[in-house]
Amino acid sequence: MYLQIGTENFIKSEEILGIFDLDNTTVSKATREYLNKAEKDGETKTVSFDLPKSFIVTVENTEKKVYISPYSTNTIFKRIDSKSI
Repeated sequence: MYLQIGTENFIKSEEILGIFDLDNTTVSKATREYLNKAEKDGETKTVSFDLPKSFIVTVENTEKKVYISPYSTNTIFKRIDSKSI
């Protein structure tokens, strides 16, 4: 199943490792370092120019990707739940 994470951006839900709220998780120095390293390694993709609210970590064919999304974690989880019914 595909999950919309931005205006025209979809990912396979089976590839999701984690969905994280940016406001809550970036308080931690470890999370900020992780996101900085992912950006330097070219593993991040911002899916919208809107204010980012969450990030989604995926593994696609052994390649890690971090998607920065304007959708809240609640919105993403609701989309996952509605698709799994």
